[in-house]
Amino acid sequence: MTRSAAAMASMLTLAGVGHFARPEIFDSIVPPQMGNPRFWTYASGAAELSCAALLAVPATRRAGGFCTAALMVAVYPANIYSVRKFWNNPTARAAAIARLPLQIPLIRTSLQIAKDHQGT
Repeated sequence: MTRSAAAMASMLTLAGVGHFARPEIFDSIVPPQMGNPRFWTYASGAAELSCAALLAVPATRRAGGFCTAALMVAVYPANIYSVRKFWNNPTARAAAIARLPLQIPLIRTSLQIAKDHQGT
């Protein structure tokens, strides 16, 4: 497994487990218009764990890269909502704002993993 695929799979595993171990943290940043926050917390945790598994297996790594990129795009609204939600808390707002541009390298890395594993 490439270093980037291993790092991405590890990050997704930790985040996915976190969604189930401490769901209230993630519930708090689900935009209200999405409905039941716990459903989305568990669904995104399951998606992260699924992407990690896809990245870990050479035969599914290409699909894992594409799925991970799609997941990073799909969770972006929660990141935007967290900025709005924490706007009046300077520390939380700074952390939320800092997360926004971090999605870009995660998406790019995911797509690179998919590209690097075209033939597998």
